[in-house]
Amino acid sequence: MSRKKSRSGPNSGHRNYSLYINRVLKEVVPQRSISSRTLDVMNTAINNIFEHIAMEAQNRMCSSNRCTLTPEDIQKAVCSLLPEKLAKQAVAFGGKAVHKFVQS
Repeated sequence: MSRKKSRSGPNSGHRNYSLYINRVLKEVVPQRSISSRTLDVMNTAINNIFEHIAMEAQNRMCSSNRCTLTPEDIQKAVCSLLPEKLAKQAVAFGGKAVHKFVQS
């Protein structure tokens, strides 16, 4: 009897952001909680967005006949996939995070 493999295993290629989702929720609305089912949905949405951004950035890199993914590829992918305001904030926060990482 063949069983379908679970996608939530350690080798599924997707990260689990449940801990981070809970931390942000507690920071924004301390008195609220979130169900495990809702956490799963949020985690799937985050992984889905990440995959779309990665694929779009790769397409931009390949269309430029390059073998190296640049920050500009990722920024342009984010701007093309997310709504304008959200994209601007994502690019700004991402830039700050990279700068902070490089400085440490």
